Amino acid sequence: SSGINAEWPLRPGVSVAVDQMLMGKNEPKGFSFENCRRNAFMAKQGVTLPKARSTGTTIVGVIFNEGVVLGADTRATGGSIVCDLNCEKIHYIADNVYCCGAGTAADTEFTTRMVSSKMELLKLRTGREGRVISALRMLKQYLFRYQGQVSAALVLGGVDVTGPALYTVYPHGSTDKLPYVTMGSGSLAAMSVFEDGYKLGMNEEDAKKLVRDAIRAGIVNDLGSGSNVDITVIKKGSVQQFRPYEVICKKSERQGDYTFPIGTTVVTSSHEMVPFSALKVTDEEVMEIS
Repeated sequence: SSGINAEWPLRPGVSVAVDQMLMGKNEPKGFSFENCRRNAFMAKQGVTLPKARSTGTTIVGVIFNEGVVLGADTRATGGSIVCDLNCEKIHYIADNVYCCGAGTAADTEFTTRMVSSKMELLKLRTGREGRVISALRMLKQYLFRYQGQVSAALVLGGVDVTGPALYTVYPHGSTDKLPYVTMGSGSLAAMSVFEDGYKLGMNEEDAKKLVRDAIRAGIVNDLGSGSNVDITVIKKGSVQQFRPYEVICKKSERQGDYTFPIGTTVVTSSHEMVPFSALKVTDEEVMEIS
């Protein structure tokens, strides 16, 4: 065909339109939302789309005089069902950088793993310790590319040559830099604790207690958050992880005795059980299988 480049020969059984598309002549520019339109069409046809497992979540972070304290609850939910009582929501990014994740559990897990591998490659290439801003740039560019379809709301914190740093990263790629931050479904309750108790130049113990109180407020006031309080303390040259730092939702013990004596329930009828050994064979037939 005269419309096809001679360097791209037609393959047997493949149409001209397909070859033109593969050559890039009809390739659409910009973002592709074909799957979004497909899902919307399927929903209109009555197809029930699968639901993602959401972490519900209360995640927080606060800067103190020597570093950063990150905190998270440990409940993962799928709709109204609690799927995991001890979900780990504080993810490793680098030796000096950690990240709390809220949103879809798979998205937060694999997004942070991807950035962690990129930070390690950057460290090997440059021979220097990675900066928090480097991880932030990788996260925000990746999330912006998918326009919120990757459901990962993150609290990123760490200590580098510039000192302690704390950021929030929203699923669409926007970011904030603040001395204390909260995200997740329990973030409003946690923020009220921070606004009441935060002070400039806090020491480590005060910061850990403030984070503990903020996560506790999220757990108590939000059904999507629950179980335990996990805390990670990042300082120059050291990281301490407390998992759990405190157990909030303890399983209650039974208050009464639920054992009943024999005879409590009235027997209306009974059948005598014949033991197998008392049975006798009266007729036997062997069947051949060809």
